Amino acid sequence: MAVVLHKPPAPRKVGMISLGCAKNLVDAEVMLGDAASRGYEITANSDDADVIVVNTCGFIDTAKQESIDAILEAGSKLREGQKLVVSGCLSQRYAGELRNELPEVHAFIGLDQVAQAGSILDDLFLPEHEESAMNLVTRGSRYIPDYTTPKFQLTPAHTAYVKIAEGCNHPCSFCVIPQMRGRHRSRTIDSVVREVRQRVAGGVREINLISQDTTYYGMDLWEQKAGPRQPVDSSRGPTLVSLLDELADIGATGDQNDGEFWIRLLYTHPAHWSDELIAAIARNPRVVPYVDMPLQHIHQDLLGTMKRETSRQHIEDLIGRLRAGIPNLAIRTTFIVGFPGETEEHFESLMEFIDRVRFERLGVFAYSREEGSRAAKMEGQIATTTKNRRHRTAMKLQQKIAGELAAAQIGRTVRVLVEQPRVGRTMHDAPEVDCKVVLTRQAPVGRFIDARVTGTQVYDLVAEPIGV
Repeated sequence: MAVVLHKPPAPRKVGMISLGCAKNLVDAEVMLGDAASRGYEITANSDDADVIVVNTCGFIDTAKQESIDAILEAGSKLREGQKLVVSGCLSQRYAGELRNELPEVHAFIGLDQVAQAGSILDDLFLPEHEESAMNLVTRGSRYIPDYTTPKFQLTPAHTAYVKIAEGCNHPCSFCVIPQMRGRHRSRTIDSVVREVRQRVAGGVREINLISQDTTYYGMDLWEQKAGPRQPVDSSRGPTLVSLLDELADIGATGDQNDGEFWIRLLYTHPAHWSDELIAAIARNPRVVPYVDMPLQHIHQDLLGTMKRETSRQHIEDLIGRLRAGIPNLAIRTTFIVGFPGETEEHFESLMEFIDRVRFERLGVFAYSREEGSRAAKMEGQIATTTKNRRHRTAMKLQQKIAGELAAAQIGRTVRVLVEQPRVGRTMHDAPEVDCKVVLTRQAPVGRFIDARVTGTQVYDLVAEPIGV
C-alpha cells in the first residue's frame, strides 16, 4: 500500500509599510510580533506577501497624504487573493470615511487592536469576509503594550524604541493626538525594566524611551491614588525619576563594549521637568545627556493660544537649569511657525530666541491646519507663502548655528555608536532625526567606538575611528 505524504501548507506571509513616528513604529512591531506568534512569516517583499499592512500616520496634512498615497499604491498592485489592511492613526481617526473611499482595503485596524493583529489577519481569509471590508476600530483608545507582548523588531539590531506610556492629557490647540490615542496611561516600572533587560540581553545597545509625554510617566498612576491635584512624590509613586534609577542597575554582559548601552529620553514636555529629574539624568551614566523637548514657540501670546501650559519665563529658566545641571548636554527642540495669529513681531521674537539660545538640534514645522483641532477654527490663519518664508528663514538661521557648533567639535574625541560601516551617531544624536558621524574608515556595526573629529559636512561630523 502506497503511503501519500502531505506537505504542510506554507505559512502565510505579511508585509508592513509603517509610516510616521517612532511611537507608530512600536505599534507596527506589536502587530508583526502577534502575527509571527500565530505562524505568519514576515517579509520585506510586498509582492510576495499574502497580506500587506499599511500602518498610517494621521498627525498633519502631509503625513495624512503620504499615508493615503501609500494605501492607493499598495491597492493598485494587489494580486488576486492578496489582502490589504490599514492600521495606525489615520485608520483610528477616519476608518468610517475611508471604508467608503477605499474599497480596495479589506480591513481597518484601530490602535486598540494592534496586539490582536494575527487573529484579525486569519479572519481575512474566512469566506464570510471575502466581500466586505472589516472596520475593527473602537473609540477611546486604552491599549498599551507590556514586556510580555510579542514584538518583531523593525529597527537595526543595536537600537530599539521602548514605549513607556501611551496617550496624552495635554490640551495643545494645534493637536488631535489625544482624540486618537486617548488619555495618558503609563506602564508599570517593572514592565518597562523587564523589557529593557530583555532588549539589552538580546544585544540592543541604545534604548530610546518614548511616549507622547515621557516626563509625565507614572504621574497618572500616582494621581489615581492621590487625586489629580495632589503633588507627585517619587518616593510614594512611580515617576520617570524612579524608572531611570531602576534602569541604572541593568547590566549588559558578553559584549565587546563591556556592557555599555545608552538610554535616551524622547518627547519630553517642558511643563513636567523637575530638579529631581535633572539630577537623576546627571547621576545615571546610562542616560545620555540629550533632552528632546518640543517647545513649539516662545512668544507668550503664541504659547497662550497654543495652550502649551508653560510661560516664556518658565522655559527660559528651565533651559538654564538643564544646562547647568546636566554636563555636556544637547537640547533638541521643535518650533511651529505660521500658527494662527502669529505676527512678524511674534516671529522675530522666536528668531531672537533661537539665535540666543543656540539649540544643538532643532527642527521647524510650518503650521498645519489640523481638522478637529481648536486652532483650525481660529481667526488669523496665515497664508501658505508666509508660513513657508518663515520656515525657510528659521531653518537658515539654525543651519548657521548648527554649522558653528559642529565646527567647534573639530579636534575632539567623541563616542560613536556605529550604524553602518562608515556611519555612526554620537550620544547627542537620536536615530532618524538628528545628525550623523561620517567615519573615514570602516568600523564594526552595532559597536561603540571612539573617533577623532576631523571635519564637518554642515550638520554632520567627519571623524577618524581610534583603535579600530
